[in-house]
Amino acid sequence: MFKYRDETTAKKILELIKDMGIESKFMHVCGTHQDTIVRFGLEDMLADAGVQIQQGPGCPVCVTTSKEIADAITLAKNGVTITAFGDMMRVPTTIGSLFDAKADGADVRIVYSIEDAVKMAKEQTKPLVFVSVGFETTAPSTAVPLHKELPPNFSIYSCHRICPPILETIFNMGENKVNGLIMPGHVCVVTGYECFREFGQKYKMPQVVAGFEPLDILMSCYMLTKQRYEGRIDVENEYTRLVKPEGNPIARKLIEDTFEPVDRAWRGFPVIPKSALALKPEFAAHDATKVHADILAKTPEVEAEAKGCRCGEVLRGLIKSEQCPMFGKSCKPMSPKGPCMVSEEGSCHIAFKYRKV
Repeated sequence: MFKYRDETTAKKILELIKDMGIESKFMHVCGTHQDTIVRFGLEDMLADAGVQIQQGPGCPVCVTTSKEIADAITLAKNGVTITAFGDMMRVPTTIGSLFDAKADGADVRIVYSIEDAVKMAKEQTKPLVFVSVGFETTAPSTAVPLHKELPPNFSIYSCHRICPPILETIFNMGENKVNGLIMPGHVCVVTGYECFREFGQKYKMPQVVAGFEPLDILMSCYMLTKQRYEGRIDVENEYTRLVKPEGNPIARKLIEDTFEPVDRAWRGFPVIPKSALALKPEFAAHDATKVHADILAKTPEVEAEAKGCRCGEVLRGLIKSEQCPMFGKSCKPMSPKGPCMVSEEGSCHIAFKYRKV
């Protein structure tokens, strides 16, 4: 668990939260935060201090829709080399997964970066698509190669999402009543946190940007509780060692120069306006949705979720992973029924990994 010095600090933070005497429910939107919370048993510690904490839609692989996975599978089955990060390969749909397509003879490959995919494209004449996934954190790395000379057979299928619209959607849907948000440190390294200030005032929602160590999480909960205790609505930065108010201007400009916001559904959510990133028209020659439009038109209809899977409710913060009847039974990391059990950042995968047996 904690080192001795950290344990002493943790106890002090928890005592300060408890002394304010406020019952709170906070949501975070980051799979790495969830891993820290579950791994170090912070949920029970915080509950004793009056804080309930839950995960929202903070796993990029998890919020990617079955339709997008099905598009990649369809491309692979029609002679296109598909490259993607490992977590994407095992996400199930009602027409199988990318790994299933590979087993059937399709050219599907795991890569560790977009540069790997570009290198592979240069070594062949066959069309190759990189399926890019992630929030604002990974979008800049996807953008970089597009501003260099690329092989003509290379294109990108963008599944990138952006955070502010999903937060607004959560509160507009009215399903979940929370008193504060623990903001994703990785995203805010790029975006900064000033962009969330208007949102916070609109929804009267205290926010704290947090790092990824156990004490970061506890301190962010203290700062949120203190805002509530003092009657303040603010966006504060606990992760001062890496996050600046304005974020990373170079990375932000790369995103702005390469992508445009578009309407798109998220798993478990309806179509959310301006919540995803599509390549700008000037990059159409490397946009898989344009280059391979004829193949993508063949993508079959797929169910949003496998029968019985409740990933959508997990991502909306309505249930815990353990409340899904499939959890740990028919749905396990080696036999997943939904993306939340596949991805390392998925709530179900994390809950299963650190479960008490």
